[in-house]
Parts: sequence; C-alpha cells; structure tokens
Amino acid sequence: MSEPSEPAEKNNGLRALTGSEFSVAEATGGVRGVAESVAPGLVFVVVYLVTSALTPALVAASAVTLAAVVVRLLQRTPVTQALAGVVGVAVGVFWAARSGQAQDYFVVGLWTNAGYLAACLVSLLVGWPLVGVVVGLLRGEGTSWRADRRLRRAYSFATWLWVGMFGLRLVVQVPLYLGAEVGWLGTARLAMGVPLWALTLWLTWLLVRTPAVARAPSRPPGDR
Repeated sequence: MSEPSEPAEKNNGLRALTGSEFSVAEATGGVRGVAESVAPGLVFVVVYLVTSALTPALVAASAVTLAAVVVRLLQRTPVTQALAGVVGVAVGVFWAARSGQAQDYFVVGLWTNAGYLAACLVSLLVGWPLVGVVVGLLRGEGTSWRADRRLRRAYSFATWLWVGMFGLRLVVQVPLYLGAEVGWLGTARLAMGVPLWALTLWLTWLLVRTPAVARAPSRPPGDR
C-alpha cells in the first residue's frame, strides 16, 4: 500500500482514509509528489531506450531522485517522500547493476506487490482484513471495528480491492519482466502506479467512510 511543507500533508497517502473528504491531490502528495514518484522510472526508460545502455539509464534515474531530495532540502520542506523514492531507486539500481539486466530495475516493485498481495490474502483468510487493521491504527480505534459487522464487511471488501490492484499489476507486469520488455514494463509501471493506487485508495475511502458515518451518533436538533 504507498505516501511536502503543505498543510495537505496530513491527509497524504493512507492517512487520506481517515478524512471526512477525499482529495486525490492530497492523497498523492500533489503535483510535486506525483512528479517525484514518476520521474525516476520515466527517465530510466527513456534514457535506456535512447542509448540502449544500462549505465546511463541508472545514472540518470539516480540523479533525478537525488535532485528531488536536494531541492527539498534547499527549500526546507519535508523530505520523507523524496527519501522513500531514493531508497526504492537505490535498490532498483543495485539489482539492475548487479545482474546487468535493465528489467531488474523494476524487480523490487514486483516483489513488493507480491508481498502486499500475500499479506492482504492472509489477513482475509484469518479474519483480520488488512485495511481494517491499518484504518483502526490511523484512527486510533485499535481493533474495536471487529465488534461491528458492517465495518468488518466493509474492511473485507476494501481489502479485496487491494488484492485486485496488486494482482492486476503482477498479471500485467510479470510477463513483461520475464520477456525483458523494458519499455513496455516501464510504461505499465507508470500507468499502473500512482493512477491505479489513487483509484484504489478512493474506492477504499468510500467503503470505510460509509459505515463510520452511519454509526456516528446523531446530534440533537438544538446542536445544529
């Protein structure tokens, strides 16, 4: 599941699930957050396709990622999201450089999606849907949601949404990885990255918000 000096940061990433309203801009970190997430992979693919060489592509992706951190430091804005990007790119660069295969730049993402998919499925199997666990922690409600059948059902449906997202990514991207289709793999990663994640997050918000609103105590007319 995934996450600027702006006030919107409070509803960034999964924290958007706790809001009374949903904003795609806030959830994705705004234009800047999206750019920082997309740029390294895009630059890697473009440079690799143009040069047909792995090293320039790895250097370019690394440079773009480090530049995002430097800019945030100079502007004295939070660097959490940019640093997370550095870690992801660094691991991808390591594996690709180690194997000499450009498609290995994306292999960590495949393993990450497989891990999240497995976690979601296991959580459903044992009756502790992962979305419920996460939302309960973010809202400070712990596991009290388990006493509400509607919430348990909503959290289960929401967790299945994430199963679908992670599964779809793997179904599309693993064959491209195995076929060393770097251009198409990079394109699929971009198309099924932030856009699909934001859509799944919004649908999840719709599911987990409705029961919470329904069980909220009504206020006396005089309090309105």
